[in-house]
Amino acid sequence: MPERPDTTDYRALFLSPTPMMDVRAPAEFRRGAFASALSLPLLSDDERTQVGICYKQRGQDAAITLGHQLVSGDLKALRLAQWKAFTEQHPQGYLYCFRGGLRSQTVRQWLREEGINYPLVTGGYKAMRQFLLEELQRTTASARFVLISGRTGTGKTRVITRLARGVDLEGLANHRGSSFGQMITAQPSQIDFENGITTSLMRLLAAGAEHIFLEDEGRLIGGLSLPGLLREKMAAAPIVVVEEPLESRIDVVIEDYVLDLGRRFSELFGEDGPRLHAKRLQDDLLRIRKRLGGQQQQNASALMAVAFEQQREHADLSAHRQWIALLLEKYYDPMYEYQLSKRGGKRLFSGDRQAVIAWAQQGA
Repeated sequence: MPERPDTTDYRALFLSPTPMMDVRAPAEFRRGAFASALSLPLLSDDERTQVGICYKQRGQDAAITLGHQLVSGDLKALRLAQWKAFTEQHPQGYLYCFRGGLRSQTVRQWLREEGINYPLVTGGYKAMRQFLLEELQRTTASARFVLISGRTGTGKTRVITRLARGVDLEGLANHRGSSFGQMITAQPSQIDFENGITTSLMRLLAAGAEHIFLEDEGRLIGGLSLPGLLREKMAAAPIVVVEEPLESRIDVVIEDYVLDLGRRFSELFGEDGPRLHAKRLQDDLLRIRKRLGGQQQQNASALMAVAFEQQREHADLSAHRQWIALLLEKYYDPMYEYQLSKRGGKRLFSGDRQAVIAWAQQGA
């Protein structure tokens, strides 16, 4: 493999996006990483802890010696095989550790001993994360946002995903944004969420996007916070309102929260999936009891139970329409009207999903 130079061109790494080998410990990767990076650690979490204790007690040389003892023989061969496979699959990639120091240098040296020259990201994770933090401020300040707003069930996310200049914040957050929006898999870390927003904005601005479309979101998407400056820009941004009749909105909710979510539960939990799916929605309903009202919550709960029984026994989804309609009219619509009344941005356009998509695609 011909030798390529190390890089400090962080912008190019994220605009590509460039495959990167992250040799930090797994716990470090979980706290924050990049979408194009793969975790292939030099040290496991336990090994890293042992080396860290040794460093504090006996100094760097002793810690290095311990590290080589811990990663030797078959274990070293296994990790080398994984690193070599990555370099073969991604010949234009890079590797990094936290600061671009000892761990990444060690991995590079071991690869060189195998005849593989693979470059580093100078400064490592820390430098790239700092770049993205600064870039988040710059891109947010310079971008011109248009918010896709509308009542629950109008299919705002469907609009966003149809627009080349759209950023799907809920997709990046792995959450549908509502009280019932938790997905089966966990949300990313706050750092990963912010990194995803930044790289999405960077790529659109680099492509010359005049306006960037975002879904009208609150401060939180599940357990993740929108960055402060982004929230401020969104609060004053102009809006486009998606309008759909109640029956169409019920259809969307059934697709997302009954069919799609149910499929995910069944894929993960097998025969127990439908029961756990129904329990999840009942638990979500219970969490909004205070704002919905005790009697309304009980009514919705009873309707939901009947709907899942009818679905289970007869493959009939029609009963789901009753509890969904109740929640839309009694819970979500009043909340939307209140939030819309507080929105400062100018209304640019209103229409159904297809009309909004057409308007946005025509150069809004």
